[in-house]
Amino acid sequence: MFERLFPRRKPDPKPLPQPNAQLALGALLVRIAFADKSYQAAEVGQIDKILASTFDLKPLEAAKLRATCEALERHAPGTPEFARILRDEVDYEDRKALADAMWSVALADGERDEGEELQLLAIETALGLTDADIAAARRTALAPK
Repeated sequence: MFERLFPRRKPDPKPLPQPNAQLALGALLVRIAFADKSYQAAEVGQIDKILASTFDLKPLEAAKLRATCEALERHAPGTPEFARILRDEVDYEDRKALADAMWSVALADGERDEGEELQLLAIETALGLTDADIAAARRTALAPK
């Protein structure tokens, strides 16, 4: 009877970690995948592959990192804050490689989406990439395979 009158409160959720380069990259990859309002298994798999190869993680570790990044993306700072972390911690050549990785997430579902491409452009710009490097990443990603 008392349970109906005084239901137990859900425990406070675990606080989110402070974003670092790993979390910032993962959150931006998730943000790109969500930009078309559809988060598909192919995109999840591509994010896991990128995180595993970039940070030398085992598949389960990469999946756990992605899950943390998903929560962070929903509740944490916006794109400029994540990009600032990467600009501060990652050299320019590696940021260019990140743009290629981000394109692979945007195209992982086999479809081009204007929302994903706009989100990607905003991220590439916030990462401080030049217009020429942004265009090169786009050309590479969209080139026939």
